[in-house]
Amino acid sequence: MLTCFVNGKNSHAGKAFHGIALRRNIEVDTMVGNAFISFYNKFELLDIAEKVFNTVVERDSESWNLMVYGCGKMGFDVKCLNYFREMQILGLGLSCDINNLVSVISSCAQLGEQRLGQSAHCYVMKHSVNEHLSVANALIGLYGKCGVLRLASIIFDHTNRDVVTWNSLIGAYANAGYSEDALSLFDQMLLEDVRPNSATLVGILSACSQLAALHRGRWIHSYIKEIGLDSDATVSSALVDMYAKCGQLELSRAVFDSMHERDVVSWNVMISGYGIHGYAKEALEVFAEMERGGVRPNGVTFLAILSACGHSGLVDEGKKLFNRMKEYSIRPTLKHYASMVDLLGRYGHLHEAEEIVLTMPIEPDGAIWGALLGACKMHNNVELGARIASRAFSSDPENDGYYVLMSNMFACVGKWEEVKMLRQMMKDYRVNKGAGWSSIEVGERTHLFTMGDRGHPESDEIYEMLEASNRQIEMSPLCEAQKTTK
Repeated sequence: MLTCFVNGKNSHAGKAFHGIALRRNIEVDTMVGNAFISFYNKFELLDIAEKVFNTVVERDSESWNLMVYGCGKMGFDVKCLNYFREMQILGLGLSCDINNLVSVISSCAQLGEQRLGQSAHCYVMKHSVNEHLSVANALIGLYGKCGVLRLASIIFDHTNRDVVTWNSLIGAYANAGYSEDALSLFDQMLLEDVRPNSATLVGILSACSQLAALHRGRWIHSYIKEIGLDSDATVSSALVDMYAKCGQLELSRAVFDSMHERDVVSWNVMISGYGIHGYAKEALEVFAEMERGGVRPNGVTFLAILSACGHSGLVDEGKKLFNRMKEYSIRPTLKHYASMVDLLGRYGHLHEAEEIVLTMPIEPDGAIWGALLGACKMHNNVELGARIASRAFSSDPENDGYYVLMSNMFACVGKWEEVKMLRQMMKDYRVNKGAGWSSIEVGERTHLFTMGDRGHPESDEIYEMLEASNRQIEMSPLCEAQKTTK
């Protein structure tokens, strides 16, 4: 009888049957309990499924596997992995059911649990289910999100691929900053006649955004129209973002205005696009339009609008917006506090920024200390900078940014002994400053450069042009005037 309820399309009859069983004190044995857990999983009623699980006196391997699958299916990744860990402690084997395996691996990916994910991978290999497509896709997603791209690529190369497989690796490359590799993989996908879906296009547009590859982005936009995905809200939002990050705000706004349905992500992307280019007035207008349209802002919205205020020096407006988060029951995160500290500090309100950091209800992270230290350097407040640096070093002694900021601050005022001391501290803690890089699109090609890079085939001509430009700048009236005043 329970099988009928599990296979049915309505939860009410099954709940009623469960209620009768409870009222009549019918003992819930293992088989009946598992059937009820499966039933509640189907209708995504996890709370009730857990209650049933807790009443089953003799739980078997299936009971645990059902909870693992249910939690993973409903996006409760922490619970999914907790059940999986308990199974390992109890010595219970994870079911070779593909759905269970995918649930565990996907939850590991979402939470960055690489080691536990590798444990699941070993189980997959041991039971020879590694060639199953959905398991392989989940593993690519796991290693991609954990930054282990070599393993993700190896699994990709040994898999009979579908569009999800391609999306997983393209997304992994884009998220890790290997945008050129993501674009190359997309080209390979098209050559193999695999039709991209909206997830593919969102991933590849993200890669274009990172490289500011406008020419490539416009070609992809044309391709999107050709295959009829230009009305997809997620794809349109990605286009708005791509054009904004390529500096084409008119094209970005045109795509935004052409959208039939705009969700909160679409509005956030447009606000952010204006903000990063210093168009705070336009960003605030879009925010006001969003509110008038009845779209409820979220934490990302406020992060984008606070950033816009920060780029344009709208200190009072930024304070008001930060306080308005309470109206929407949004609790400020570390990123919101970092934006406020940056806004206040950048425009000289150093002690107010320090007060926020010292009184905030959550522990400051590297971005917050870095924003405050950067503001101290900007305004040559060495005394406050030294005080903040001591706290920053205590919280994260291996953050290279703190040392660089303080070293530059001391160098500006001629405190060379302090500079030496900081360099020694970096050696003691084995802190290395990562090399910076940049990209530029010329014609139809994107060129990448790292600091001190001489690997480009035209590097001699490039450096010669840079030196000529520097000479022209040094001869400019502004530089001459600065030399005179020193």
